[in-house]
Amino acid sequence: MPGLNRWFWRDVPGMIASLPPALGERAAQLLLKEIKAAPTLVKYAEPDQYEMERRRELRQCAAELMRDLPPAAGKTVELCDYDPFEVELAATLLYPHCHHSYRQISSMVDSLPEPRRREIIDLGTKSRGKHDELPREFAGGQRIRFDILMDIGGFRDMHRHRRCVQIMQGFTTQHGFDTPEDIIQAGLELRYKTAMQRAAEVCAQLSAGTIGDAEAMAQYVIPLGYRKRTLFKMDFAEAVYISELRTGVAGHFSYRTVAWQMYEAVAKRYPALAKYFRVTDVREPVDLLKR
Repeated sequence: MPGLNRWFWRDVPGMIASLPPALGERAAQLLLKEIKAAPTLVKYAEPDQYEMERRRELRQCAAELMRDLPPAAGKTVELCDYDPFEVELAATLLYPHCHHSYRQISSMVDSLPEPRRREIIDLGTKSRGKHDELPREFAGGQRIRFDILMDIGGFRDMHRHRRCVQIMQGFTTQHGFDTPEDIIQAGLELRYKTAMQRAAEVCAQLSAGTIGDAEAMAQYVIPLGYRKRTLFKMDFAEAVYISELRTGVAGHFSYRTVAWQMYEAVAKRYPALAKYFRVTDVREPVDLLKR
């Protein structure tokens, strides 16, 4: 705990002074000795110029392309269309640098001349050094891709599924927040919404500050009930696994709903494959004795 650490280190000199001379001297030597970092570790701890440069340029590109288009409200779960591969790559590269839906971004990219699309893809690689891997956005080609708009708290559980490729947008208050039914039934809806709106105001104030990385720092005050977007790319087996696991009755209602809608989306597009999902119907009442 920060407070405990401050108290402890403030009193360390006095604690050492109260020890027998030999023991105090030994403690001081251990605590104050020079620490030398391994040269190789220091080398790899340097700022990643490739990553910094490509993010800066893609952020600027996304702002220019999408500036006249407000982010769509969108569905909680949308199974993306199967785009031409170059459209997918360019749209995926832009996705983390705005708050628009994947459909909005891919439609914009698809409308661009082919040379312009390739310029966007080039932004992801032009600063790449000898030892830099291609960024995760290039891990494309999956047929099943979900654009998911859900609360931050529920997303933190969905984020644990690492067999799929996840392309994340930043935390934001632009998409609004979820209001749990229990809050409404408890008569706390007004109090809850007032607190959430106040948090959004504070976030906006901090974002407009003059300190470095003000916008990034402001995200720490965003409550977990606010929504964010993430692009999940996966194969069929992973879609089945997530849908089955996350619709279970022991899960939180937030990601249970998302997992159920993932199943419904795949079943609608590929009806013959629906029978392979062993999901729990989230519309059925939960028997707490069977959780």
